[in-house]
Amino acid sequence: MKAAAKAPGTGRSWRSTVLALLILAVMLFPVYWMISTALQPHSSIAATQLLPTSPSLENFRAAFDTQGGSLLTSLVVSLGAVAVCLALAAPAAYGLAQFGLRGSRGIVFGTLITQMVPGIVVANALYSAYAELGLVNSYAGLILADASLGLPFAIVLLRAFMVSIPSEVIEAAMVDGANRFTAFVRIVLPMSRNALITSGLFAFLFAWADFIFALTLNTTDEVKPVTLGIYQFIGAHVSDWGAVMATAVLSAIPAAILLVVAQKYIAAGISGGSIK
Repeated sequence: MKAAAKAPGTGRSWRSTVLALLILAVMLFPVYWMISTALQPHSSIAATQLLPTSPSLENFRAAFDTQGGSLLTSLVVSLGAVAVCLALAAPAAYGLAQFGLRGSRGIVFGTLITQMVPGIVVANALYSAYAELGLVNSYAGLILADASLGLPFAIVLLRAFMVSIPSEVIEAAMVDGANRFTAFVRIVLPMSRNALITSGLFAFLFAWADFIFALTLNTTDEVKPVTLGIYQFIGAHVSDWGAVMATAVLSAIPAAILLVVAQKYIAAGISGGSIK
């Protein structure tokens, strides 16, 4: 008997899977190289092996001893930036979405344009203002600066979601005795949960990865985020890339955990616009 014919599209599906795996391997190779180098003690660029034959956590211990404070500083600053960003973006997005303000689209467009301003220009302008206000080398100053990185994105995303909230829902709450603020807190914010989580996550990532503000607005080591710590660490340990890579791995862990935990909320928040 003749062999059964292959199902249509089986060969094409197999080739697509192999191609996807190759692309994924290429994209993840830098991550593998970073982890592999971090597991090789006292490794230079020339001596780094593709596979760590004698893996060790020595580099991670050294990185944590020297950069543990910077990691904590980045965590405090990033969480503070998220709080400030959402506290400003949510009311602004609600007003632009539900109040029928004249020129609201122009305001949203102008908000997006601010993202095109080079960071170093903003940092230099902030330094002059911070010097007069006493915010240089302070947590509050860095939190406010980093919050501005995610604010435009948060306003645009939240507005796009809040536009889809039926006005009848808000009007019904006001008929029951709620004022504008109460309706916003008890009705709009819970319905915008996915968009809020998505905006907060991106605000955290923007603040966590910030380098320009950390370098410009700090002149001492009192408030030193991990990005600035890695920059200084490379200068002091340029011959020991294992320790440098271990520091990079440690700095990537919080962001990776947040992305995994909030994955379903990100997908729902970005594609939001329909209310059940």
